[in-house]
Amino acid sequence: MNTLAKPHILVVDDDDRIRQLLTRYLSQQGYWVSAAPDGAGARTQMNMLRFDLAILDVMMPGESGLDLARFIRKTREMPVLMLTAMGDSADRIAGLEAGVDDYLPKPFEPRELLLRIAAILRRTGQAEKPATAGRLVIGPWVFDIAARCLYDQQGQAVALTGNEVALLTVLAEKPGLPVRREALAASLGLSGGSDRTIDVQVTRLRRKLGDDPKLPMMVQTVRGQGYLLRATAEGGA
Repeated sequence: MNTLAKPHILVVDDDDRIRQLLTRYLSQQGYWVSAAPDGAGARTQMNMLRFDLAILDVMMPGESGLDLARFIRKTREMPVLMLTAMGDSADRIAGLEAGVDDYLPKPFEPRELLLRIAAILRRTGQAEKPATAGRLVIGPWVFDIAARCLYDQQGQAVALTGNEVALLTVLAEKPGLPVRREALAASLGLSGGSDRTIDVQVTRLRRKLGDDPKLPMMVQTVRGQGYLLRATAEGGA
């Protein structure tokens, strides 16, 4: 069984199409991906979740990618890959001065992006890291966070959709603590936290877990704060 956690990448781009394409593509390549449309959304994500790499667009409304990169460099040990439509040397120098680890001008080949991501993660020691939370007991189920797989009492894997896996993984990052709708929305590649889609997906996840929709005990609603996963570490009290 895989005992290594998948690297978690934060994609920040105000272009909805590019952000969604990157989220889908990198997820297909085996990464765990969250997304935000601007610096404010990125800061919200970083306050709630751990990331191994940020991919930032330079030109965004409000806080620019360069300003966000400077903030990340001052507050976190997280590498940054900058995407930009501007390819002259002055822009590259500005990015490097802001603490950016690598710089990729648009348009780019998806394969080159993957190679640069892999190189950054190797340099920073994030390519293969121990899972931070192992396996969680959720009612009658066991969820392997590293493998992103749910098992029943007989040890058989339970079929989950991509959205169900994404939601369960984000909730499992902070078992027993509420996770805001923005984080759940990002796990689904959505830009907002109030979309009805979140409620629908949570309802489907509860149904898959056999959680009572009228009185859920595993995935609970925390009014004004989001959703909370009731779970304990396997082997814990």
